[in-house]
This record gives sequence, C-alpha cells and structure tokens, in this order.
Amino acid sequence: MNRGVNRDVSPVRREPWDWSLYLVTDRQLIGSRALEEVVQAAVRGGVSAVQLREKNCSTREFAALGKRLKAWLDPWGVPLIINDRVDVALAVEAAGVHLGQSDMDCSAARRLLGPRAAIGLSVESMEQAEAAAGLDLDYLAVSPLWATPTKTDTATPWGLEGLAALRRVSSHPLVAIGGIHLGNAARAFAAGADGIAVVSAICAAADPENAARELRQIADAVRSNRRK
Repeated sequence: MNRGVNRDVSPVRREPWDWSLYLVTDRQLIGSRALEEVVQAAVRGGVSAVQLREKNCSTREFAALGKRLKAWLDPWGVPLIINDRVDVALAVEAAGVHLGQSDMDCSAARRLLGPRAAIGLSVESMEQAEAAAGLDLDYLAVSPLWATPTKTDTATPWGLEGLAALRRVSSHPLVAIGGIHLGNAARAFAAGADGIAVVSAICAAADPENAARELRQIADAVRSNRRK
C-alpha cells in the first residue's frame, strides 16, 4: 500500500532557499584551481546553493574552508550547506547540513541546529523516503538519479521513472543528484525534480561559470514553464 511520503511538518518559517541549481563540491575534480575560485565562478554563473563536501581533511581545515566560503556566499544570498558534519555546520554557522542515511539522526540534527536551519536528507529508495515522511526536512536528495563515477558506494539508481513515482507521493522539495549534466538536466526537471545537484558538471568544467550559466538557463526555463 502506498502510504504517501510527506506531510506538512515545517511550522517554523525558514528562509525561502532556492535548491534549483545546487553545487556539491569535490576538490579532486577541480585540478590545480582553488576551491573558492571554482565556487565563486559557479555562483556568478547562477548556482543557487552550495554544499561543501570534504571527506579527507581535518575538522579544523574543513571548518576554516567553510568559514571562508560562507563569508563570500552570504552577500550573494546563497546558502552554504555542510555535508555530513553537524559539528562543522555549527562551527561555521552554515545555513544547514546535508545528511546521508548513515549520518546523524535528522531529528537530533534539528535539535542541535535549531528550527531555522536547512536540513536535507539523501534517500536511495522509496522505503527511505517513506521513513522520512514525518521528519522536519527542507528537501530530499534523490540519490543517485543515474549512475555516476563521483560516488561508487550508492544504491541502484532511481532513474526517471523512480523520480516521477516519488514526485507523485512526496510534498518535500526533491533535489535530483547523480549523473546530471547539461545534456540530461531538463529530463530530471521534467520527471519532477525541484532542483538538480551537480558535481562534475561544474567542478570538472574548464569554465565553471559558463557551465553553471547553461544549467541555470535550463532551471529557469523549467520554472517559467511551471508558472504558466
């Protein structure tokens, strides 16, 4: 039986964050460029949210990098989301945190970060999405939409049909991630995504600003069509 996937669980008014073009950082893909340089170029091109994902650095380095990015992003009104680490999100005073299924419990993260923080959760199956129905979340990351070389430890891809099925039963904002690039981004939106999260499509691009601008044009066209 289909029990539905979400209810109205967000009574506290939060910032109206825009998840439509969501950059997830990967320093292994940016070559010799500084991460700040790539993020700044992407934001100038139209990225609306940035997730700082660091798996191989110390907590001190992670927090220092987060503080530098936040200082630059705040005047642009672009939220900085910290991947996995609630402690780093608190230290940086980030807009919020993104959690995976093996990370801190979402309810515990909400208690620590407060009612106005943005919290996203990766879901890799309909069962996980159903389990998130009663959680106070700002978005679900539908992961992976397609297979991707940037993450090899993921579950079976949702595919467009899986994303569409989740869209039919979920009132959470849905951010699709995994294998998304300029050539297929429109298909992700058409299947029901509210936003797309990209890694290599921007981080590995020779011109991150232009790569972001081209993806922004797709996101804006979709939103314009939905308002009609």
